[in-house]
Amino acid sequence: MSENENLTDRNGSGDIMEPASENGDTRNRIFSVDSAEELKPINAAENAEIWLKKFEETGLSGVDDDLETVNIANFFHRVDSDQIIYNMKKKRLKVIGKYVMGDLLGEGAYGKVKEMMDSETLCRRAVKIFKDKKLKRIPNGEQSVIKEINMLKKLCHKNVIRLIDVFRIEEKKKLYIVMEFCVGSLQAMLDSAPGKKLPPRQAQEYFNQLIDGLEYLHGQRVVHKDIKPGNLLLTLEEQLKISDFGVAETFDFFAKDDTCYIGQGSPAFQPPEIANGSESFAGFKVDIWSSGVTLYNFVTGLYPFEGNNIFRLFESIGKGIFTIPKEIEDPLRDLILGMLRKDPEERFTLQQVKQHPWVNANPPASDYRVLIPPIKNDIWHNMTILPYLCDHYYENDSNSEASYDECGMLDDAEYITERELNAAIENHKRSAGHSNGNAQKSNQSSTSSSTKNRGRKKRPISCMAVRNMCMCKQS
Repeated sequence: MSENENLTDRNGSGDIMEPASENGDTRNRIFSVDSAEELKPINAAENAEIWLKKFEETGLSGVDDDLETVNIANFFHRVDSDQIIYNMKKKRLKVIGKYVMGDLLGEGAYGKVKEMMDSETLCRRAVKIFKDKKLKRIPNGEQSVIKEINMLKKLCHKNVIRLIDVFRIEEKKKLYIVMEFCVGSLQAMLDSAPGKKLPPRQAQEYFNQLIDGLEYLHGQRVVHKDIKPGNLLLTLEEQLKISDFGVAETFDFFAKDDTCYIGQGSPAFQPPEIANGSESFAGFKVDIWSSGVTLYNFVTGLYPFEGNNIFRLFESIGKGIFTIPKEIEDPLRDLILGMLRKDPEERFTLQQVKQHPWVNANPPASDYRVLIPPIKNDIWHNMTILPYLCDHYYENDSNSEASYDECGMLDDAEYITERELNAAIENHKRSAGHSNGNAQKSNQSSTSSSTKNRGRKKRPISCMAVRNMCMCKQS
């Protein structure tokens, strides 16, 4: 078959294409070429020689099959860090009803927790945000949230978290539960403490507040069933708040006893009767046991019962055998042993705990005090709503003097380079480390002097651009 016959084909309508003429007429071809020479088959060997010749002319030598020998700099242009520009993202003010939203404080299995401010009273609040889709995926999720709301509406005590408001936005399919604002949990404090334990006097202060809150709950016929450091929150005044009533149970005031039939809560804080699979148990004694485990954790930084998995853990709890470190002496040792007795009938009651010598004693002052850990390196626990308000109501004034924050960045700068951003981050890390070092030194001294070197967190950034490079586009 000749070359012209090879080019004979059908077009989309079924017509036969005419072969090219000898004088180079290419009007009837499917594609356009400059000459008939381009219609010849490509020779791989000749093509490779052409590419190698071009590489040698451009200064690229030593090309072989191994890409590691190729100089990448000849393919990619180096961009200096001062050529990359970040566009600073302003904080967008978000208002829901009468509340001004702040930053995220935490996230759990049920939803998110954010800071907010009441625009009428200017009080600092925390809000739990639940999505309908997420609650439906959790077994009994909606029922647990509704039960917790109804329970909190009836409770009012200084050591129990207080419910402020509940509202729903149907368009977003979200439920908002507004509560008292707390700056952290005892679990976070223990994690940041030396040896993961508290000084005796500080442990006694928090434990006494826990017992006061439990006394009120039991008086209201409420069994919490999940007392642990993670559910004990602290305000800025270090006032303890019992929170998370998702598994709590309420009894009628005319009920003959406090018998429970469903054991729920964190495994490490469950009593032997639940670990051994009892069908029914005394609810108030469950809170006494979990409070004893919490006290043990306060003063030792450990747990009385441990296991590689939940089965080993429940086996250890079911036996009821544990050891107390030698440094724990009476009367604290006697209180822990009384609260962690295996038999619920022999276990201390709440009144016995309140009347115990250690609870009413005055432990010696410690040479340090564990501070509430900072949120996002903010040791002062400042309101996160203020930056949103400032960006919304106070626009940048070009005539005003340029001001710099403590990280060395322009307060009103809209654009910064990557080099400036990296330098600001390094300054922020150094200032944060200096602040943390001062805070630790203040813990070890009896004086209450605290550091004033507060590191300000960097602003969020959005899009990135590269200047002085025409081939690059904004990403």
